[in-house]
Amino acid sequence: MLEITGLTSGYGGARVLSDVECKIPDGKVTALMGRNGMGKTTFIKTIMGLLKTEAGSIRFDGAAIERLSTFEISRLGIGYVPQGREVFDQFTVLENLRLSLLGHSIKSQDGLDQIYEWFPILKERADQRAGTFSGGQQQILAIARALIANPRMLLLDEPTEGIQPSIVHEIGEKLAAIAKETGLTILVVEQNVDMVRTIASDALFMENGQIVDSCSISELERDDSLLRRYLSV
Repeated sequence: MLEITGLTSGYGGARVLSDVECKIPDGKVTALMGRNGMGKTTFIKTIMGLLKTEAGSIRFDGAAIERLSTFEISRLGIGYVPQGREVFDQFTVLENLRLSLLGHSIKSQDGLDQIYEWFPILKERADQRAGTFSGGQQQILAIARALIANPRMLLLDEPTEGIQPSIVHEIGEKLAAIAKETGLTILVVEQNVDMVRTIASDALFMENGQIVDSCSISELERDDSLLRRYLSV
Protein backbone atom coordinates (compact mmCIF):
# COMPACT_ATOMS: atom_id res chain seq x y z
CA MET A 1 0.00 0.00 0.00
CA LEU A 2 2.65 2.54 1.11
CA GLU A 3 6.33 2.16 0.29
CA ILE A 4 8.95 4.56 1.63
CA THR A 5 12.45 4.56 0.13
CA GLY A 6 15.39 6.71 1.19
CA LEU A 7 13.12 9.36 2.71
CA THR A 8 14.87 12.46 4.04
CA SER A 9 13.08 15.55 5.36
CA GLY A 10 12.99 18.09 8.17
CA TYR A 11 12.28 21.71 9.04
CA GLY A 12 14.17 24.31 7.04
CA GLY A 13 17.83 23.45 7.35
CA ALA A 14 17.27 21.06 10.26
CA ARG A 15 17.19 17.47 9.02
CA VAL A 16 15.00 15.15 11.11
CA LEU A 17 14.47 12.09 8.92
CA SER A 18 17.41 10.47 7.17
CA ASP A 19 17.14 7.69 4.59
CA VAL A 20 13.95 6.16 6.05
CA GLU A 21 12.93 2.80 4.55
CA CYS A 22 9.70 0.92 5.27
CA LYS A 23 6.58 -0.66 3.81
CA ILE A 24 3.08 -0.35 5.25
CA PRO A 25 1.08 -3.40 4.12
CA ASP A 26 -2.39 -3.13 2.64
CA GLY A 27 -5.33 -3.84 4.94
CA LYS A 28 -3.32 -3.97 8.17
CA VAL A 29 -2.85 -1.72 11.19
CA THR A 30 0.79 -0.78 11.77
CA ALA A 31 2.02 1.12 14.83
CA LEU A 32 4.99 3.48 14.62
CA MET A 33 6.63 3.65 18.05
CA GLY A 34 9.59 5.41 19.63
CA ARG A 35 10.54 8.00 22.22
CA ASN A 36 9.60 11.67 21.86
CA GLY A 37 11.73 13.65 19.43
CA MET A 38 12.69 10.71 17.22
CA GLY A 39 10.90 11.95 14.09
CA LYS A 40 7.55 10.15 14.15
CA THR A 41 5.37 13.24 13.65
CA THR A 42 7.79 14.55 11.02
CA PHE A 43 7.40 11.24 9.20
CA ILE A 44 3.60 11.46 9.17
CA LYS A 45 3.63 15.10 8.07
CA THR A 46 6.05 14.32 5.26
CA ILE A 47 3.80 11.53 3.97
CA MET A 48 0.88 14.00 3.96
CA GLY A 49 2.84 16.64 2.07
CA LEU A 50 2.84 19.05 5.01
CA LEU A 51 6.65 18.95 5.00
CA LYS A 52 8.82 18.92 1.91
CA THR A 53 10.61 15.72 0.93
CA GLU A 54 14.29 16.52 0.52
CA ALA A 55 15.21 13.12 -0.91
CA GLY A 56 13.72 9.68 -1.44
CA SER A 57 10.32 8.48 -2.56
CA ILE A 58 6.86 7.86 -1.13
CA ARG A 59 4.69 5.54 -3.21
CA PHE A 60 1.00 4.96 -2.50
CA ASP A 61 -0.45 2.03 -4.43
CA GLY A 62 2.53 2.31 -6.76
CA ALA A 63 2.07 6.03 -7.50
CA ALA A 64 4.70 8.56 -6.41
CA ILE A 65 3.18 11.14 -4.04
CA GLU A 66 6.23 12.87 -2.57
CA ARG A 67 5.81 15.94 -4.82
CA LEU A 68 2.04 16.24 -4.43
CA SER A 69 0.25 18.81 -2.30
CA THR A 70 -1.67 17.78 0.80
CA PHE A 71 -5.11 18.10 -0.80
CA GLU A 72 -3.98 15.95 -3.76
CA ILE A 73 -2.72 13.26 -1.36
CA SER A 74 -6.02 13.39 0.50
CA ARG A 75 -7.99 12.95 -2.72
CA LEU A 76 -5.95 9.86 -3.56
CA GLY A 77 -7.38 8.23 -0.43
CA ILE A 78 -5.17 9.03 2.57
CA GLY A 79 -6.93 10.42 5.66
CA TYR A 80 -5.03 12.20 8.41
CA VAL A 81 -5.72 12.83 12.09
CA PRO A 82 -3.09 15.27 13.43
CA GLN A 83 -1.63 15.32 16.89
CA GLY A 84 -3.82 17.57 19.04
CA ARG A 85 -6.96 16.80 17.02
CA GLU A 86 -7.35 20.33 15.54
CA VAL A 87 -11.13 20.31 15.24
CA PHE A 88 -12.86 23.63 14.55
CA ASP A 89 -14.00 24.63 18.04
CA GLN A 90 -16.61 27.19 16.99
CA PHE A 91 -18.20 24.91 14.37
CA THR A 92 -20.78 22.28 15.17
CA VAL A 93 -20.10 18.57 14.84
CA LEU A 94 -22.07 18.50 11.59
CA GLU A 95 -20.19 21.50 10.19
CA ASN A 96 -16.84 19.89 11.04
CA LEU A 97 -17.86 16.72 9.23
CA ARG A 98 -19.23 18.46 6.14
CA LEU A 99 -16.10 20.58 5.79
CA SER A 100 -14.09 17.39 5.44
CA LEU A 101 -16.04 16.41 2.34
CA LEU A 102 -15.10 19.53 0.39
CA GLY A 103 -13.24 18.49 -2.75
CA HIS A 104 -14.35 14.86 -2.50
CA SER A 105 -16.90 13.19 -4.76
CA ILE A 106 -18.66 11.25 -2.01
CA LYS A 107 -22.21 12.43 -1.26
CA SER A 108 -22.58 14.20 2.05
CA GLN A 109 -25.47 12.11 3.36
CA ASP A 110 -23.79 8.82 2.42
CA GLY A 111 -20.71 9.80 4.40
CA LEU A 112 -22.72 11.04 7.36
CA ASP A 113 -24.86 7.91 7.55
CA GLN A 114 -21.76 5.72 7.84
CA ILE A 115 -20.11 7.99 10.41
CA TYR A 116 -23.27 8.11 12.54
CA GLU A 117 -23.48 4.33 12.45
CA TRP A 118 -19.91 4.02 13.72
CA PHE A 119 -20.08 6.93 16.18
CA PRO A 120 -23.68 7.43 17.41
CA ILE A 121 -22.64 10.18 19.83
CA LEU A 122 -21.85 12.42 16.86
CA LYS A 123 -25.40 12.04 15.55
CA GLU A 124 -26.83 12.74 18.98
CA ARG A 125 -24.74 15.92 19.25
CA ALA A 126 -24.63 16.99 15.61
CA ASP A 127 -25.62 20.58 16.45
CA GLN A 128 -23.26 20.95 19.41
CA ARG A 129 -20.13 23.09 19.04
CA ALA A 130 -17.00 20.96 18.88
CA GLY A 131 -15.24 23.21 21.41
CA THR A 132 -17.64 22.09 24.14
CA PHE A 133 -16.63 18.44 23.74
CA SER A 134 -14.21 16.65 26.06
CA GLY A 135 -10.78 15.71 24.73
CA GLY A 136 -11.90 12.16 24.04
CA GLN A 137 -15.03 13.29 22.22
CA GLN A 138 -12.98 15.70 20.13
CA GLN A 139 -10.67 12.85 19.19
CA ILE A 140 -13.65 10.78 18.07
CA LEU A 141 -14.79 13.74 15.94
CA ALA A 142 -11.30 14.16 14.47
CA ILE A 143 -11.19 10.48 13.52
CA ALA A 144 -14.71 10.65 12.06
CA ARG A 145 -13.73 13.74 10.08
CA ALA A 146 -10.86 11.81 8.51
CA LEU A 147 -13.01 8.74 7.81
CA ILE A 148 -16.03 10.46 6.28
CA ALA A 149 -14.47 10.68 2.81
CA ASN A 150 -13.92 6.91 2.82
CA PRO A 151 -10.09 6.85 2.64
CA ARG A 152 -8.15 3.71 1.83
CA MET A 153 -5.46 4.57 4.37
CA LEU A 154 -5.62 6.46 7.67
CA LEU A 155 -2.69 8.19 9.38
CA LEU A 156 -3.13 8.81 13.12
CA ASP A 157 -0.66 10.87 15.13
CA GLU A 158 -0.75 10.16 18.89
CA PRO A 159 -4.54 9.64 19.10
CA THR A 160 -4.48 8.80 22.83
CA GLU A 161 -2.63 11.94 23.97
CA GLY A 162 -4.48 13.63 26.83
CA ILE A 163 -7.39 11.17 26.83
CA GLN A 164 -8.65 9.15 29.80
CA PRO A 165 -7.94 5.38 29.66
CA SER A 166 -11.56 4.27 29.25
CA ILE A 167 -11.96 6.42 26.12
CA VAL A 168 -8.58 5.24 24.80
CA HIS A 169 -9.79 1.64 24.97
CA GLU A 170 -13.10 2.56 23.32
CA ILE A 171 -11.35 4.36 20.44
CA GLY A 172 -8.92 1.48 19.97
CA GLU A 173 -11.66 -1.12 19.79
CA LYS A 174 -13.73 1.01 17.39
CA LEU A 175 -10.81 1.59 15.04
CA ALA A 176 -9.91 -2.10 15.10
CA ALA A 177 -13.52 -2.97 14.22
CA ILE A 178 -13.66 -0.41 11.39
CA ALA A 179 -10.38 -1.67 9.95
CA LYS A 180 -11.64 -5.26 10.04
CA GLU A 181 -15.00 -4.30 8.52
CA THR A 182 -13.67 -2.12 5.69
CA GLY A 183 -10.13 -3.35 5.04
CA LEU A 184 -8.81 0.11 5.93
CA THR A 185 -5.03 0.39 6.19
CA ILE A 186 -3.92 2.32 9.28
CA LEU A 187 -0.56 3.75 10.32
CA VAL A 188 -0.76 4.97 13.91
CA VAL A 189 1.96 6.88 15.79
CA GLU A 190 1.48 5.79 19.37
CA GLN A 191 3.35 5.23 22.64
CA ASN A 192 0.41 3.82 24.56
CA VAL A 193 1.24 0.10 24.54
CA ASP A 194 -2.31 -0.96 25.48
CA MET A 195 -3.68 0.97 22.49
CA VAL A 196 -1.12 -0.62 20.19
CA ARG A 197 -1.99 -4.09 21.44
CA THR A 198 -5.70 -3.39 20.87
CA ILE A 199 -5.47 -2.07 17.34
CA ALA A 200 -2.23 -3.08 15.59
CA SER A 201 -0.88 -6.25 14.01
CA ASP A 202 2.67 -4.99 13.48
CA ALA A 203 5.01 -2.38 14.94
CA LEU A 204 7.82 -0.26 13.53
CA PHE A 205 10.35 1.45 15.80
CA MET A 206 11.89 4.84 15.00
CA GLU A 207 15.06 6.20 16.54
CA ASN A 208 17.01 9.29 15.51
CA GLY A 209 14.98 9.77 12.33
CA GLN A 210 15.25 6.22 11.01
CA ILE A 211 13.21 3.02 11.14
CA VAL A 212 15.55 0.79 13.11
CA ASP A 213 13.47 -2.28 13.98
CA SER A 214 10.13 -4.01 13.47
CA CYS A 215 8.11 -6.94 14.78
CA SER A 216 4.60 -8.33 15.00
CA ILE A 217 2.42 -7.51 17.99
CA SER A 218 2.29 -11.20 18.85
CA GLU A 219 6.09 -11.14 19.12
CA LEU A 220 5.84 -8.16 21.48
CA GLU A 221 3.48 -10.15 23.67
CA ARG A 222 6.11 -12.87 24.04
CA ASP A 223 9.12 -10.57 24.38
CA ASP A 224 8.94 -6.87 25.31
CA SER A 225 12.65 -6.18 24.86
CA LEU A 226 12.02 -3.90 21.87
CA LEU A 227 9.61 -1.82 23.92
CA ARG A 228 12.20 -1.45 26.67
CA ARG A 229 14.91 -0.62 24.14
CA TYR A 230 13.02 2.04 22.16
CA LEU A 231 10.46 3.46 24.59
CA SER A 232 12.15 3.51 27.99
CA VAL A 233 13.76 6.77 29.07
